[in-house]
Amino acid sequence: MAYGIRRLSYTFAFLGSIIFVLWAVPRAIKPTQPDENETERDKKWINSSPNFLDRQACRWLGLCGIQHIRWDAPALSHGMGEAVMDELRKLALAWEGEKEFENTWDQEEGWMEADLKRRGGEMKAKVVKKGAVPDFVLDNAPLVHLYSGENFWPSDIAEHVKHMKVESSWDGENGKKDLALDNLGQLNGENGTVFLTSVDDVESRPDWLHSQVGVPTPFDDDDDDDGNDNNDKNGNNGADWGSHDGQPRRADGGMTWWDADKQHPPHRIAAPKNLGRGLRRRASPAQRPMVGSFPEKGKPDASGYSKAPAVLVLVDKGAGILDAFWFFFYSYNLGQTVLNIRFGNHVGDWEHCMVRFQNGIPRAMFLSEHAGGKAYTWHAMEKRSQNHGNPARPVIYSAVGSHAMYANPGLHPYVLPFKMLKDITDKGPLWDPALNNYAYWYDYEVDHEESKAVPAGRNRTSLQPASSNPEAPTSWFHFDGYWGDDVYPLSDERQWRLFGEYHYITGPLGPKWKFLERKKVCQTEKCTIVDSIEAGKKSAWY
Repeated sequence: MAYGIRRLSYTFAFLGSIIFVLWAVPRAIKPTQPDENETERDKKWINSSPNFLDRQACRWLGLCGIQHIRWDAPALSHGMGEAVMDELRKLALAWEGEKEFENTWDQEEGWMEADLKRRGGEMKAKVVKKGAVPDFVLDNAPLVHLYSGENFWPSDIAEHVKHMKVESSWDGENGKKDLALDNLGQLNGENGTVFLTSVDDVESRPDWLHSQVGVPTPFDDDDDDDGNDNNDKNGNNGADWGSHDGQPRRADGGMTWWDADKQHPPHRIAAPKNLGRGLRRRASPAQRPMVGSFPEKGKPDASGYSKAPAVLVLVDKGAGILDAFWFFFYSYNLGQTVLNIRFGNHVGDWEHCMVRFQNGIPRAMFLSEHAGGKAYTWHAMEKRSQNHGNPARPVIYSAVGSHAMYANPGLHPYVLPFKMLKDITDKGPLWDPALNNYAYWYDYEVDHEESKAVPAGRNRTSLQPASSNPEAPTSWFHFDGYWGDDVYPLSDERQWRLFGEYHYITGPLGPKWKFLERKKVCQTEKCTIVDSIEAGKKSAWY
């Protein structure tokens, strides 16, 4: 009798431990409790399942749609293609020990000296005018290493919307409309939240989702071993940038490049119309026609040119501060795997980096990474030498599938312990977004005023095309909906959720909603700027 009671006690203790783990893990991953509206949406999502047992397992154990779980391959093939096997081999590195990657930097001297010749006149308040992209922005544009085994390559937003239909959180499916970059903003007048929803089943892996054309080849002069002998083992070049407790030292008056306040600027960045000769963009055949003129978009070619334009948004912050936001769009985000189960897929993927300039001198760089990101001082970034005496340019890395941005190649664990969840980057095809982009000037103060006065769906003037593409559409920028499907219901066979993590999540909002008016370099007010890549490896955005 006592033995039976003991066994029963052990059984209850074991089951209780499992239930506690199932209850605690989702809260550890997402410590912020849902509000009343989120709780109500979650109830509706669970109730969408026609299976009673599925609903109960989801409600009480956090195991939702487990009957749907299967291997979600990056690409369809008759067998496991090379790209899939490559991904699995790379994922296995976490259990075999991290591979050591060599990081090199190019010497960049005298970056603390202001170049007064590059300072222009006063920008007129509340006015945005068409103008050139300053040379210093292009000279210091990032070079992006895409992953060598990537399956979802850079996409043109103009091509992406051709494969979308409109769905609303109120009205449901509104049907296939003739969507284009010059009319997306008109959807802001629709009832409810608008989702650009794929016409195709994304698990059929249509060609536009991959945005793939041929196998890219490296630069003709590709040489990643041009190291900087002045860098120490932590990636520092010895420059004194006035750090104190992980942040730059404030200048007199409390105004520095790393905390810009447009409301009280001692001086302004030059207005686009009045940019001096030294700031004007070079007339170069390298910038190719872009709007609506491309076939399938895809990988960079041998020169780093991609048929998929990046998006460059220039934002004046006053006090000589100019933020250059480089946005990279992909039609699909392939989530990462935990124990061979994939989580976090979504249609549409906006990633970005931002270079902060002070009087034409690059000071720091922000790299987006999932729901956050990391900021680095300029001298900390890996650089690549350029021809003709041009400044060395920063090199950044795009993770396979998720396209999160990193400062170095290798494994990048996040959120979960034991490297269970990780991004992977390597020195794959090198993309030069400066060669093909939609370029704009944006004034967030004008936009705040127009948001009160201009009806939803009407044209706004706060975003103006640069002179390199004067006819570039602007309506898409103001679209306040999502660039991909809404989260699939539990009734959908493509969907599952374990411990609060979904197989398919909602697509992203566009660049306008990435806190472009930020004072700090980071996307959040809490911002630590690290001064070496090694320090970046030890920090986390979550």
